[in-house]
Amino acid sequence: SLVVLFGATAGAYGAKLGSDERELILLVWQVVDLQSKKVGTLHKSLVKADNLDLSDQCREVSGLTAEGLGKAEPLDRVLQQFSQLISSDLKVLGRSSYTLCSDGQLLIRQVLQPETSKKNILLSDCFYSFYDLRKEFHTCYPSSAAVKDQTIKTMAEYLGLGTDETEEDFGVWQVKTMVAIIFSMLSEGCNYIFTEPETVKYKYETGPCLLWFGFFFFFLSSSKSETVDSETVIRARGLPWQSSDQDIARFFKGLNIAKGGVALCLNAQGRRNGEALVRFVDSEQRDLALERHKHHMGSRYIEVYKATGEEFLKIAGGTSNEVAQFLSKENQVIIRMRGLPFTATQEDVLGFLGQECPVTGGKEGLLFVKYPDGRPTGDAFVLFSCEEYAQNALKKHKEILGKRYIELFRSTAAEVQQVVLNRYMSTPLIPTLPTPIIPVIPPPYTIATGSIRDCVRLRGLPYTAGIDDILEFMGDATGDIKPHGVHMVLNQQGRPSGDAFIQMKSADKAFLVAQKCHKKMMKDRYVEVFQCSGEEMNFVLMGGTLNRSGLSPPPCKLPCLSPPAYAAFQTAAVIPAEAALYQPQALLPATRTPQASAAAPPAVTYYPAQAAQLYMNYTAYYPSPPVSPTTVGYITAPPGAVAAAAATATHTPLLPQPGALVRMQGLPYNTGMKEILSFFQGYQYAPDDYNGLIQLSDQARSVLQAPKEWVCL
Repeated sequence: SLVVLFGATAGAYGAKLGSDERELILLVWQVVDLQSKKVGTLHKSLVKADNLDLSDQCREVSGLTAEGLGKAEPLDRVLQQFSQLISSDLKVLGRSSYTLCSDGQLLIRQVLQPETSKKNILLSDCFYSFYDLRKEFHTCYPSSAAVKDQTIKTMAEYLGLGTDETEEDFGVWQVKTMVAIIFSMLSEGCNYIFTEPETVKYKYETGPCLLWFGFFFFFLSSSKSETVDSETVIRARGLPWQSSDQDIARFFKGLNIAKGGVALCLNAQGRRNGEALVRFVDSEQRDLALERHKHHMGSRYIEVYKATGEEFLKIAGGTSNEVAQFLSKENQVIIRMRGLPFTATQEDVLGFLGQECPVTGGKEGLLFVKYPDGRPTGDAFVLFSCEEYAQNALKKHKEILGKRYIELFRSTAAEVQQVVLNRYMSTPLIPTLPTPIIPVIPPPYTIATGSIRDCVRLRGLPYTAGIDDILEFMGDATGDIKPHGVHMVLNQQGRPSGDAFIQMKSADKAFLVAQKCHKKMMKDRYVEVFQCSGEEMNFVLMGGTLNRSGLSPPPCKLPCLSPPAYAAFQTAAVIPAEAALYQPQALLPATRTPQASAAAPPAVTYYPAQAAQLYMNYTAYYPSPPVSPTTVGYITAPPGAVAAAAATATHTPLLPQPGALVRMQGLPYNTGMKEILSFFQGYQYAPDDYNGLIQLSDQARSVLQAPKEWVCL
């Protein structure tokens, strides 16, 4: 038997059903006996939604009202009645089993499955297998329209059936017409048999991506002969940082994700960045996933975009023999541990977890992440056989092991592969000889410092906005921006503050932009645009504030802080992308005079390689760099090119050897050298005293030697 099912939501109708995340408000169904060609009673049931605000299209098409829906039963009660009434109808027809048949995929996959998941309603097994009448009709009548263009009305017209929808109530005509179409397919001329129903996966299958089983499973994949179809991959953005692969699978409930098809993206520090790549079993499922753009996970909306198979492989593809053996145990819950002491052993970790959360296979269920030279990173992955054990382990979040607190998070197989692979291929903390980089000198430019109002300030930017978004927002005025004239302002945590400054070619251009773009929309927010001077811009970039009350200087101890020259090292060294490196000159007093500015050498910019990014860590004490943090990178150069660049350099090197300068704040007043070295245990620091590395003035040395703040190399 078939149960012909039709439904509607409080929002979009037809091809966009379920795309606006609106709730179900109507279910209509009827049982059809395929052998005797008899039908049961036609049932129509209204559903009371949490939000009874109906869209204009819904009111016009369905004729339903909020008052009528307010008297209906909630979804869980309606589903119970649905099962009971079908059982009664089947008994009358002398049948016991049935399969649902709906007009397309949307009602089951995009409405019922995600809504019941959000409301924690348990769906019966019948909703995990159904026939798509459009596909079955096209199979029976190959000369009919394509499946994506089919509707109940077009199928009825193809068969010459009546198509006057006004004769019946909304939903009733649709079900009656679908039953008539099915009887036509069962007629002697066709004798169609319903054999292969659509299926919905009950749960997401974890484990390594199937692509990497077989010969390639035990090797790092340097060849891309094995590919992932780009028509099956999406990128989800805006995920909560603590979300797991199961949370993402629940967001896409109703759609079939490939085994191991959820890959959480990590930043350069190995932390989740709020994005994930998801691979579906086919392009049809991917297209349905794209319709969930800006649907909600909890209180956050998730952006869904197309992605490529190559991007998915970069995150989820490739593994090692050790990882393959660790992930070979399927249907395990994976927990990531972070912050382990470098001396921690397997026994220490098992003892920390205790008997209430036994690890699958004991020591075999532990995987320590190490650097290429064998040193531990402080990360480990642990396997648990069930959700209960994993929950017990997560309760130990931030408990102490040795002298360190340990963080525990849910993880995925793709994250295991990505973390281990990245660590294995990363440069060790104690480098041998750094790869040189070549400085590329663009046309000379300077950060504006005068009182000419040739700059504009953008305030209220979306936190996800990037350089491309700003250029699109500027429109035709983009051509009037000075080279390297876009400056993103970040807060003290290194995150976007919602502000940006743009240097225009003239004050007139800045005035026109402020007039044209003020309170113009960017994404879902309006942005304020104000004209300002280069001096005002520098005050803000250096940590000061600019508001209606005027300028407030940056909270810096050195009142004569001048903009840095950002000169290149004489012997260039690769600077890790995650390090925010500011020149020590920024700590030194300097007198700003027109003559000094004119004599300053041109700043050297490193144009980016395709995959390189530098995320600047702005603080109130350091000025903004002269280029956007999303466009700074490094180009690897041959030794000869570096030697030629060093020979023509006229400036004095700031550091005689490769290194990075970090500043520590908030130290106890009685902190000494021993405590600081202990704090940086596991990292290499310069063995010499900093007085021998940097030529410091007495005033600068007094700042560096203050007991509250230290500068370490």
